[in-house]
Amino acid sequence: MEPASTHAQVLSVVGVLLLAGHAADVLGRRAHVPRVTLLLLLGIAVGPGGFDLAPAALLDAFPIVTQLSLSLVGFLLGERFLARKHRIPLKGLAQLAATETLVTSLFVLTAALLAGQPWPFALLLAGVAPASAPAATIDVIRESRAEGPVTNAVLAVVAIDDAYGIVLFSLLLAFAQNLAGFDGGQLAIGVALWEVAGAVLLGGALGLPMAWLTGQLKRGEPSLVEALGFVLTCSGLAALLDVSYLLACMTMGAVVATRAKHHTRPFHAIDGIADPFLVMFFLLAGFEFAPESLSGLGVLAGCYVVARAAGKIAGGFLGATVAGSGPVVGRYMGLCVMPQAGVALGLGLVAAERFPQWGPQLLSLLVGTTLVFELVGPIATRFGLRKAGEIPD
Repeated sequence: MEPASTHAQVLSVVGVLLLAGHAADVLGRRAHVPRVTLLLLLGIAVGPGGFDLAPAALLDAFPIVTQLSLSLVGFLLGERFLARKHRIPLKGLAQLAATETLVTSLFVLTAALLAGQPWPFALLLAGVAPASAPAATIDVIRESRAEGPVTNAVLAVVAIDDAYGIVLFSLLLAFAQNLAGFDGGQLAIGVALWEVAGAVLLGGALGLPMAWLTGQLKRGEPSLVEALGFVLTCSGLAALLDVSYLLACMTMGAVVATRAKHHTRPFHAIDGIADPFLVMFFLLAGFEFAPESLSGLGVLAGCYVVARAAGKIAGGFLGATVAGSGPVVGRYMGLCVMPQAGVALGLGLVAAERFPQWGPQLLSLLVGTTLVFELVGPIATRFGLRKAGEIPD
């Protein structure tokens, strides 16, 4: 096919998919089904695992769309848990999130090993499992107008546990590479530490000038050009330096949220343009679904779903006990942070890149279980908040 014809086909398909994404948003709101679930299903139907209607050139764009989408998500996450409006006066919030993250990872690691998976693959699943879906969780809270200590804790924890999860994933990925014979032990740990520490340093270094510049051109509203420029620069430098671009953008967002006091809507610009990229991200993630690679994964997928759900519930209870957050928070925290979506898929893509021999199996498992958690997770969140007495009648 001629290049001009290929470009025209790609542009046409992208336009149609964005319109389909908007339709999924409208349908999801009316049917009370999370939009991400509909987008993944649409991606599966259009992609190679379905009717194979997407041009190959569009599939080739998946890595750059993934990095751009997750960079925007990371930046917004940084603001979500460190901005002044989200500082929750809840004792031991960091300990609660850390405990919930570690317990969930341990449960999934144990379940994967009992299911007969090799250590490297089990470590990859354990690294992805703690990631949650802040967008889906916050959607439920806004829609139900929930208020109270459990709601406050959930709003902070869904962002914090993603930060912890990224750090834990980087370390477990290094261990998995070591066990698979990719690197020496000390080198693997050093690479993981650099991936985390280097990301924090890069995000902090770019966050300070961004905090000073943001909002200077037009008081009260940051310029879209400057905001997106900083996010793309941070993401690109992180990739060049071999550090986590997700964590680097999250750190930059956190610095801007705490240092940029001269404007009232610090992330309005990025929030306004993230949606089209997220739509394409979830659609292309559905394209990656390979039905043939699910053969024999039924038991493992079931083990992953049960272990992650049990880990979230047990980790939330234990974390609240350790942090002294109260029995009500402990009882319902795990249910309220059950959804899992974009961050987990992004981490899975990173893992598949490093371990191509397990890539199709890992991504298909994550896409399949994400459908489960994005269908059941918001229902569990609403149920937990209602049982906690924080949803008005």
